[in-house]
Amino acid sequence: MNRLHDAVVQDQFGPRAAAYVQSAVHAAGEDLDALEAVVRREAPARALDLGSGGGHVAYRLARHAAAVTAVDLSAAMLAAVADTARARGLPNIETCLAPVEGLPFADASFDFAASRFSAHHWRDFAAGLREAGRVLKPGSTAMFIDVVSPGVAAFDTHLQAIELLRDPSHIRDYRAAEWEAALAGAGFRVRSTQMRRLRMDYPTWVERMRTPEAHRVAIRSLQQNVASETAAYYGIEPDGSFTLDTLQIEAAV
Repeated sequence: MNRLHDAVVQDQFGPRAAAYVQSAVHAAGEDLDALEAVVRREAPARALDLGSGGGHVAYRLARHAAAVTAVDLSAAMLAAVADTARARGLPNIETCLAPVEGLPFADASFDFAASRFSAHHWRDFAAGLREAGRVLKPGSTAMFIDVVSPGVAAFDTHLQAIELLRDPSHIRDYRAAEWEAALAGAGFRVRSTQMRRLRMDYPTWVERMRTPEAHRVAIRSLQQNVASETAAYYGIEPDGSFTLDTLQIEAAV
């Protein structure tokens, strides 16, 4: 049965809410520490977490912001975030069920925004960034962190293929240049960027998304038959684990 993209996202992530709250690769990392350092510096009155998922950005924001709004398409994800926030003693987190392309907030409602490992699922990447810019007050800071394409055609094709096989809600891992162009088009000024390499443990990576066995077989076949240059770039290991690129962007409106 054909479904709209937002429904695909909800169906993929709703049943996996607990797995994303507990996910080690989402719950920690140098990028998350860097994000927290920026929000600590900014000490915003009202912060926004776009595509909250397991809520790991929201939990960090809540330590330094007076109020945090976690936005996601999945009601189950948001329920898990609310439960975890209560358990961690973070009463300043509220949740909002909405697409990033149509945020239900007035212009200039927030003075900080962040998004981590979410934008590659957005139905309309440019529209989501425009909405982020719209709801931020002039002069506010935003942090965006996501998996990025290395740009080389063969490497890009491999990455997008395995991402889609693992998760049909995947849209695209964009190149760094695409991020910068889209941010400029949305009215952001990039202050700084930081590239990192992130190892994905294959068994955990596919199990977290409950990837069907047929798709797991296809992913492993691609990995085992890919050109040596691509295998080397991603550091594909015997069990399918691999390393990819992430980009952290600090920007201002």
